[in-house]
Amino acid sequence: MDSKQIWRLIPLLEATGNVQMAVDRWLLEQHLSGQHPPTLRFYTWSPPAISLGYHQKKYPEHWQHLTWQGEKVDLVRRPTGGRAVLHQGDLTYAVVNSGLNGSRVEAYQKICEFLILGWSQLGVDLHYGAAGRGYIHNPDCFGTATDADLVTVDGYKLIGSAQLRRSGAILQHGSMRLQPDTKLFTEVFGAESFTNVQLPQNLSIEQMIAVLIAAASDCFGIELTVQPLSEDEWKAILALPPLL
Repeated sequence: MDSKQIWRLIPLLEATGNVQMAVDRWLLEQHLSGQHPPTLRFYTWSPPAISLGYHQKKYPEHWQHLTWQGEKVDLVRRPTGGRAVLHQGDLTYAVVNSGLNGSRVEAYQKICEFLILGWSQLGVDLHYGAAGRGYIHNPDCFGTATDADLVTVDGYKLIGSAQLRRSGAILQHGSMRLQPDTKLFTEVFGAESFTNVQLPQNLSIEQMIAVLIAAASDCFGIELTVQPLSEDEWKAILALPPLL
C-alpha cells in the first residue's frame, strides 16, 4: 500500500494583510527551494484590507482613506494576479504545492476540487464561473467570475482565487466571501457590485475549516500534519518587505 504524501497544515491565523501575504510568499519560496512540504492554511485579515493583484496598477484614490469600525482599511498587494478583493467577513485559504501538470486553468481546477467537495458537504453547490471580456476592466475581483472562480447555482461568486506559478511550484490562495459588511462593500466597489448569499445558519469558521480540511485530505489523497509557524519561521517571514 502506497504511503500518503504528507502536507503541512498551519492553524487558522489572524493577522494584517502584509503579514498574511508575507507568509504565503515565504511558504512558496521555501517549497520551491525544497525545504518545505506542500502546505494548506486558512486565515483572516485584521484589520480589514483590500488586496490588489500583483499587476493591478489602477484603483480608486479613496481606497487609501477607508475606515471600518474605527480602523483604517489596509491596502496591500498580493504576489498573485487578478483584481482587487475586500477582505472583511471572509475566510482565505492558501495552498502551496508542486507537480501539477497542465495549464493554469487545469491547475486551478485540481486545487479547487477540495473547495467544491467541502462546500457541497456544507450544503452549498458550486461551479466554475465564465467571465466575459469586461473582466479586465472591473477593479472588483468579485464583480465578475472567471473559470478560476466558484459560484453558486444562483450566480453568486462565493470564492475568488488567484495563483502564482514558479518553476513548477504553485501558490494558490482565495477568498471565501462569508459575511461581508454591505456598507463597506458598497463604499469600496459601488452598490451595483453587492449581492449576498444565504449560507447555512450557525456555521462557525472552525466548522467550515474542519470540513474543508477533510475534503482536502480526500481530494489530494494526502495526510495533513498540524504545525504552527515556529519562532524562527516568523523571524524570516517578518523580515520580508511588503510588496506595496
